[in-house]
Amino acid sequence: MDGPPLTIALLVLGYLVGALPTGVIVARLSGGTDPRTVGTGRTGSTNARRAMGSVRGLVVALLDVLKGAVPILLARFLDADVGQQALTGVAAVAGSWKSVYIGFGGGRGVGTWFGGLIVASPLVAVLCLPLYAVVIRRTGLISLASLIATVVVVAVVAVLATVGSLDPAWLLYVIPSAAIVWLAHRENIGRIRAGTEPRVDRGFPSPPRTKGAG
Repeated sequence: MDGPPLTIALLVLGYLVGALPTGVIVARLSGGTDPRTVGTGRTGSTNARRAMGSVRGLVVALLDVLKGAVPILLARFLDADVGQQALTGVAAVAGSWKSVYIGFGGGRGVGTWFGGLIVASPLVAVLCLPLYAVVIRRTGLISLASLIATVVVVAVVAVLATVGSLDPAWLLYVIPSAAIVWLAHRENIGRIRAGTEPRVDRGFPSPPRTKGAG
């Protein structure tokens, strides 16, 4: 299988892996609180920590990263070209945001986006982490750190592609996936502008809130 059939198969694979609702899965397997009933109702690691604490939240974060990395690695194993790998990663991020398994709810795709970035460019992924940490430390806003990180990554990848240090096809990953992350953060952006976005305290999420408040 090659060409369009392979691309379609990889898109479906990427979406179905990315759509796995890790926060819900961890809650059910460990007897924790379903993150859909707490805070924003999202299933990603930030809201999972609100619902289940930092340890389970970290597990969800790691699983989210794997959701982004594994589909691209599988595409690479199947000898897909870089463009196909990139689109597979985009499908995984889309699945993380809008999961078919839970009625098209989900997370905001950040962990899955980062997992794909690790495969696309480990160097850019490593360089992204200090920026992410600094923004959180200065502002207390995980959402703002995520948004800034995606923009900076797009810019860095574009520069590396221009100078020949990275395959330009990876722009097919970083640009659409960054757009998905921004779309998924629409509510957060509104709260950031209004000054009502929940902040972290010493690196940990705020206490549980009623649905829609975080």
